[in-house]
Amino acid sequence: MNYIVFDLEWNQSPYGKAREIERLPFEIIEIGAVKLNAEREVTDTFQAIVRPAVYRKLNYRTKEIVHMDQQELENGEWFPDAVRRFLAWAGPDSIFCTWGTVDLPELQRNMKYYNMLGLLKGPMHYYDVQKLFAIQYEDMKSRRSLEYGADFFHMEKNQAFHRALADAIYTADIFRRIDMDVIQAYDSVDVYQNPKVKTEEIHLIYNGYSKYISREFRTKEEAMQDPEVTITPCCLCGRPSRKRIRWFSVNARNYYCIAECPVHGLQKGKIRMKKNDDDGVFVVKTVKVSNEPEAQSIRDKRKDLREKRRRRRHS
Repeated sequence: MNYIVFDLEWNQSPYGKAREIERLPFEIIEIGAVKLNAEREVTDTFQAIVRPAVYRKLNYRTKEIVHMDQQELENGEWFPDAVRRFLAWAGPDSIFCTWGTVDLPELQRNMKYYNMLGLLKGPMHYYDVQKLFAIQYEDMKSRRSLEYGADFFHMEKNQAFHRALADAIYTADIFRRIDMDVIQAYDSVDVYQNPKVKTEEIHLIYNGYSKYISREFRTKEEAMQDPEVTITPCCLCGRPSRKRIRWFSVNARNYYCIAECPVHGLQKGKIRMKKNDDDGVFVVKTVKVSNEPEAQSIRDKRKDLREKRRRRRHS
């Protein structure tokens, strides 16, 4: 088993959103990666410059951020060749690691554009090093920049950030400093390829919270009628919890509730409605240990929403 710590750089439409390709808003122009063995020792590196085929001219923001010129891109390889070479180098028994949550979806979106998504089966378990860093060294909720992480450990910054291989090297160095018990306790799941049927649904238990990723539904209303979506088992013991505040929506995507386990007390439930590229709807539900002040905040939120709706009805 190997860990593949990778980073991507991408370009976007140089002519604004009006000329953006909806299926490919961001086109990958570089892949960089570091291979670590089971003991997290560096064994190899990978780099591929990708010749753009959709947005052939660099967007001005990309020029500002990525240290790469047009000529370097023109000498790059075609994306299908680059990604096949990358996946062959990574090997079939590897676990991906990234800084943050955006690289894996963009890799898959680019692969889907070229009808190559079958080469990666999802949903995929991976390690979000940005999250792991926050859990071990900060307040668990913060999400810092990669450069912040490098500065935190007083790393030598002898390579410019925002080049894929350099960023992968910095990320791998931070990953090696995370305690193994933290890594094993807090894996992440990428749901770009979300569960399609009930047998593929995902149930995960972490320290202090649980996560459920549903199959697809036609509408969010249909999803909220499903018992598996709306139940709130205790995230510590799995016992049924009684609703103190039933599910309510604060916008088109997010729902909240408060439940109480007879043994472990108050729990906060959150549902996020997500759409995939095929317009299906699926649910990511978390249930976390809560407390009375947080429950009161949810009550106040519900009260404010009801008052706003009442005023709209009478306006």
